[in-house]
Amino acid sequence: MINVAILGSTGSIGTSTLDVIARQSERFHAFALTANKNVERLYEQCLQFLPEMAVMVDEASAYELEQRLKKSSKTSHIKVFSGSEALNDIAAHKQVDYVMAAIVGAAGLSSSLAAARCGKRILLANKESLVMSGDLFMQAVQDNGAILLPIDSEHNAIFQSLPETLTRTGVNLEKLGCLQMAGVEKILLTASGGPFLNKSLDELQHVTPDQACAHPNWEMGRKISVDSATMMNKGLEVIEASWLFNASADDIQVVIHPQSVIHSMVSYSDGSVLAQLGNPDMRTPIAHAMAWPDRMDSGVEQLDIFKVAQLNFEQPDFERFVCLRLAYDALRSGGTAPAILNAANEIAVDSFLKGKIAFTRIAEIVEQTLEQLDCERADSLDIILTADTQSRQVAKGLCFS
Repeated sequence: MINVAILGSTGSIGTSTLDVIARQSERFHAFALTANKNVERLYEQCLQFLPEMAVMVDEASAYELEQRLKKSSKTSHIKVFSGSEALNDIAAHKQVDYVMAAIVGAAGLSSSLAAARCGKRILLANKESLVMSGDLFMQAVQDNGAILLPIDSEHNAIFQSLPETLTRTGVNLEKLGCLQMAGVEKILLTASGGPFLNKSLDELQHVTPDQACAHPNWEMGRKISVDSATMMNKGLEVIEASWLFNASADDIQVVIHPQSVIHSMVSYSDGSVLAQLGNPDMRTPIAHAMAWPDRMDSGVEQLDIFKVAQLNFEQPDFERFVCLRLAYDALRSGGTAPAILNAANEIAVDSFLKGKIAFTRIAEIVEQTLEQLDCERADSLDIILTADTQSRQVAKGLCFS
């Protein structure tokens, strides 16, 4: 039995992971479940999956969960912990085999690093771990023999489309130029274009949070849905792909593909292009990473290519999707620039979702924050976290200016 710790079990990735585990219960056990403060959903998950441990970052929520679990002999054995440090402890727990790193945003960085430092199989859905501290994270994976497998559908697709000689130990392409030596010409990272692909720039001034969260293909949380609408999500994925596959910004091309059937592609020097296709359902990459190097049932319906019938592609417009351009700029700048980009975006998106700023202000706030802060070498976690804090302070000031 393989013990899985799900960091962020009440979110969309977490619930999809539990769905896969339910279908493969003879092989996987949800050993630990964690959430921020969604007591009701975590309680329901504990009732169904009977983990050994549960963590709630919010202390009051942890107390409430513990009291509810104690009332039933079925769940009274579950140990409940609170605080962000408990997430690190769960990720590093000696009985945990796989860690699903699915906490959204910078909050997931520390626990993802803890899993890497303990040599776990990391199913990485928290792209911010690489955006903020790519060098530190990948070094921790390499030094501690961790197995890193990407969960984002795009990066999982790239992983599946790369030569087996590069992926037989997971994602750990530490040799510079290894893509080129394997005949890889370019990584083609697909993007749906989000809900506003065909809206005029004037119309974007007036979109609402609900409109921004209405993704045409994927069911996601509100923050990542807004990121998809601005294409910041794709920008963060470009930075993530750079670290995962040891690729430069020029090696990664974003391709808008509205149907979200091709999840990404790899172009080779002989003119071949390999693509991974499937229905837009996160259970596919989750099941792939959990079963790797084998395959198993994910519960996802088989792709009907006759029903799809047509596949469209277009280049992204950087005037419409300013956040994508800013992400490429941050990747080329390096150092703490990606951490500044990510933190400013988190603050701006939160302000937009609360109705405090217009949709188009998100990109403006991110760009202004990058202009106001100096980029430093990201040599330590302290430097990265300081840049994160400073960026949030600047972005908050801009949101209320």
